[in-house]
Amino acid sequence: QVQLVESGGGLVQAGDSLRLSCAASGRTFSSYAMGWFRQAPGKGREFVARISWNGGNTYYADSVKGRFTISRDNAKNTVYLQMNSLKPEDTAVYYCAADPRGRLGWAKSQYDYWGQGTQVTVSS
Repeated sequence: QVQLVESGGGLVQAGDSLRLSCAASGRTFSSYAMGWFRQAPGKGREFVARISWNGGNTYYADSVKGRFTISRDNAKNTVYLQMNSLKPEDTAVYYCAADPRGRLGWAKSQYDYWGQGTQVTVSS
């Protein structure tokens, strides 16, 4: 069983930055692919970014490419999402997710474990 706990959300103005963290339990975290997803009010949960087990392969949704950066520290069992140049349309609950099989994909169904989410609100 893997537990994921997100932190770092908050209320910011457009153009500001935030860094989200996701702390994972479990001794095999370093073998997991990790992803970030988000869900805005009234919308479905959408893919944001994902990172391979060793951090060497990353992939982003077009809507965040060039503004967001996903990274991980396997020694700390933590994955991060650095969000720069935030826009009001980035407002959502952000979730981290883990794929113990380490696959490189962005489908929600691929990820077995999910955190509770952290709220990010960007005002204009």
